[in-house]
Amino acid sequence: MTVEQKTSKAMNISLWILQTLLAVTFIWAGFMKIFQPIDLPFPWIRDNANLALITGGLDLLAGIGITLPALLRIKPQLTIYAAYGTMVLMVAASIFHISRGEAKDIGFNIFIIVLAAFIAWGRQKKAPLTAKD
Repeated sequence: MTVEQKTSKAMNISLWILQTLLAVTFIWAGFMKIFQPIDLPFPWIRDNANLALITGGLDLLAGIGITLPALLRIKPQLTIYAAYGTMVLMVAASIFHISRGEAKDIGFNIFIIVLAAFIAWGRQKKAPLTAKD
């Protein structure tokens, strides 16, 4: 096994770990926003119940899209698109929080943007997946 193959294998494993972590995070957040009482767990939901439902649905789609196409090897490029969509969602969430005077709360959003960017880059350049024939 060459150094390049070892690096590629390590990158692939790292990407799978990050994809799984993001998927679990987004699926959890989606379920929380859709199925929890209005006063929990996010205080902004009281004022924006419909927005919570929309973003909860987007969170579920992000969680599924970041892993399922790659896992099934059916149109695995959709994982890359899901990573880009996740980045857009987190930018929108950051703008929303800043507009509410909650700029101190966007650190997590920025962290997710960085992870999603790494996944998009990694799946495009370093450890691309091919579709199953």
